[in-house]
Amino acid sequence: MNISINNEILKTKINEDGIFRLTLSNQHNHNALSEEMMSNIQVALDESINNKKIRVVIISADGPTFSAGHDLKELTEGRENPDKGREYFKKVMAKCSKLMQTIVNNPKPVIAEVDGIATAAGCQLVASCDLAYASKSATFATPGVNIGLFCSTPMVAVSRNISNKHSMEMLLTGDLISADKAEKIGLINKAVDDSSLKKQTLEAAKKISKKSAMTLKIGKEAFYRQIDMTLSDAYDYASNIMVENMLKLDAEEGIGAFIEKRKPNWQDK
Repeated sequence: MNISINNEILKTKINEDGIFRLTLSNQHNHNALSEEMMSNIQVALDESINNKKIRVVIISADGPTFSAGHDLKELTEGRENPDKGREYFKKVMAKCSKLMQTIVNNPKPVIAEVDGIATAAGCQLVASCDLAYASKSATFATPGVNIGLFCSTPMVAVSRNISNKHSMEMLLTGDLISADKAEKIGLINKAVDDSSLKKQTLEAAKKISKKSAMTLKIGKEAFYRQIDMTLSDAYDYASNIMVENMLKLDAEEGIGAFIEKRKPNWQDK
């Protein structure tokens, strides 16, 4: 079963393990997050939320560039409007912000598979995903400062993944960093040999796909909600989540299976 989005710039496919792969496929435009590309990704992600066959989402790309970020030619054309582009720029940034938040708020785990260059909003896309794996040849940057446009919205996602000093170094210099450094500072989970990337990502996705979808949904939402709370509030919130989780059918089944030393039969409830 395929999601309805499947065209020249975005390919989609669901495998037998419920792993839903989105492949950015607009190489001649460096897989830029144009309005059309963002709309396509948004529709695919929205449809994945309530699709029970989908358990994990992978975002990947064709070609040497994962994504170069916003389509600067589109943005430049917006300057021709009477307001010099103000309303158009607002629309594009709102569309991008909604997309990134959709990834975070999606109850299904979302994994970035990066085999190439990820810059600006492309780097933001990687940072917004729950997990990220990259080939050793992949590189990352928030280079807006080099063209007079500070990467303010990519900053939101990047700064929630890595420390202030590393975030500011990327944002202030605009320099490309290697996949090894990206792993070291926490922007990605792991850098692997180019030939091993798809295997690494699929292994992680398959492992996650075997878990209770209900448990993953509860856990992902709780993670992002508690992370900005005070320590006391976070523990109060997480304790209540644990109580509600304990009352779920899959928690009863999972604990019973562990005690009885058998494989659990998840009902995703």
